[in-house]
Amino acid sequence: MAEQAATESRGSMVHRLLSFVGVDALVGSVWGFVDTTIRWCWIPNWLPSWCPTSQIQLQTSEDRMLRCVGSTFSKHHIPISNSNRLWTLTINNDRVRHKTPLVLLHGFGGGLGLWAQNLDALCHRGPVYALDLLGFGQSSRPVFSTDSQGAEQQFVESIEQWRAKMGLESMILLGHNLGGYLAVAYSIKYPHRVKHILLVEPWGFPERPDTVEADRPIPVWIKALGAMFSPFNPLAGLRLVGPLGPTLVQTLRPDFKKKFSSMFNDNTVSEYIYHLNVQAPSGETAFKNMTVPYGWAKRPMLQRMDKLHPEIPITIIYGSRSSIDSNSGSTIKEMRPSSHVEIITIRGAGHYVYADQPEDFNHRVLQVCQKLD
Repeated sequence: MAEQAATESRGSMVHRLLSFVGVDALVGSVWGFVDTTIRWCWIPNWLPSWCPTSQIQLQTSEDRMLRCVGSTFSKHHIPISNSNRLWTLTINNDRVRHKTPLVLLHGFGGGLGLWAQNLDALCHRGPVYALDLLGFGQSSRPVFSTDSQGAEQQFVESIEQWRAKMGLESMILLGHNLGGYLAVAYSIKYPHRVKHILLVEPWGFPERPDTVEADRPIPVWIKALGAMFSPFNPLAGLRLVGPLGPTLVQTLRPDFKKKFSSMFNDNTVSEYIYHLNVQAPSGETAFKNMTVPYGWAKRPMLQRMDKLHPEIPITIIYGSRSSIDSNSGSTIKEMRPSSHVEIITIRGAGHYVYADQPEDFNHRVLQVCQKLD
């Protein structure tokens, strides 16, 4: 009986493996187990680590990223609700302390250290704050809601609680990628706290296309791969390879070294990105819960732009060499005919506009902010 049951179980497993839905369920459970196991293999820090990382190494790599910043800055954990804390960099120039502060929100997988080429220039106009979003970088990494709206609200409320703790009456919000999505989500709920929104290559605005062209169907093997990897956290593979992770980042993303070549000639940036993304996958898991397969947002922001107060001006910045579709910017402009919407394209820049062409980016951002003064 035991052998028969085992045989039936194996047969059932094979049947599920051959089924598209079955692949999703089977692999989802396996990936979930693997990623959960890897997630806890380096907590607490004194345990032997499969991934060569620690909170101290993350802190050290961030310090190295910021060593070329000439302005005087401070870094602190700002306490918010549920014992969570947001890691914050502050630059307060006494000469322009009265200006509306600029708050920088990084994108998925990022951290405040990636603004290293922008901080000195941007702080000449007024106070600048850069923070690690909840669940990323050196901020707390709580368990997020599995519901996309719930996860989004946790991000939004963390920003509002941070603002209140910092005593900021109003802000200019600049968000890259996921940070752009959250900047608008925040502004919809707290419009009286936002003077201007700058969206830099924002994620999550358009809806996912319903279907592909009838004469160009998606191959079955691509569907199968999508089903296999959709339950897996986006960066779990980086944790899975353990000690090979740092080399993997350097191999797959050599462009990051080039983006910061004016500041570093070593692997400072890739090491920082590695340590950012092999910690406990908190914000990463939240992001996954906010997406549908192939990275589209479950709750596209274009569907909610009508809820944003019409008096809040928006500037959208794209890189001319980016693969991000800039049509969302044009759509926003059409949807807000009585509001200020400006679209800026920076030549020679890709998705990481602020790092690809930092001087041009800084100049454009300062121009936008100075119009508010």
